[in-house]
Amino acid sequence: MSSISIIGLGTMASALADRALAGGNTVELIGRDPAKAKELAGSLGGATVGTAGTAPAGDIVILAVPYANAAEAVREYGDTLDGKIVIDITNPVTPDITGLVTPDGSSGAQEIAKAAPVGTHVVKAFNTLFANVLAAGPAEGRPLDVFVAGDDAQAKAQVSVFIESLGLRPFDAGPLPMAQALENAGLLEMGLMTHSLNHTDFFLGVNMLS
Repeated sequence: MSSISIIGLGTMASALADRALAGGNTVELIGRDPAKAKELAGSLGGATVGTAGTAPAGDIVILAVPYANAAEAVREYGDTLDGKIVIDITNPVTPDITGLVTPDGSSGAQEIAKAAPVGTHVVKAFNTLFANVLAAGPAEGRPLDVFVAGDDAQAKAQVSVFIESLGLRPFDAGPLPMAQALENAGLLEMGLMTHSLNHTDFFLGVNMLS
């Protein structure tokens, strides 16, 4: 199983930590509010608490912070991320949910990779799952799908093993620039949530026809 550090203490961090622990992974929670981190770790059972700004213990580091803070967080941890896998779960959407805030031809994951040490392997994943859906688990016996994009094949393979340990189904979407497509998929989900479904009890997945 995997050694995971989660930077962030929100609903996605909680859902990912809970499923990771249930899957037999070790989990370290890191946040700027030590009391909140300890409270969350206590509610989950089995998670440890790290110190913000110091080297994450996990081989896989999950950025579970808003996109606006993600690159700053990567720069803060600096060389301590060298050689680690960093999973970007963010959706860099505009406040009115009509577009993305990233530069043309780039993605949130690519911008985060620019802020990371050269030896860091940034992988996009989990951005098309809402926290409540992730926490609830498989829908009607069907596994939830997680789309993965990254430039390092070994890093993506390691992330895929972690995803499977959560009881989820990984799909390799290609190199890191494919994060642009995944972030547009996240934007699509938010548009559906806002304009037609009015809830977050759904997910995007792949139906096999044969």
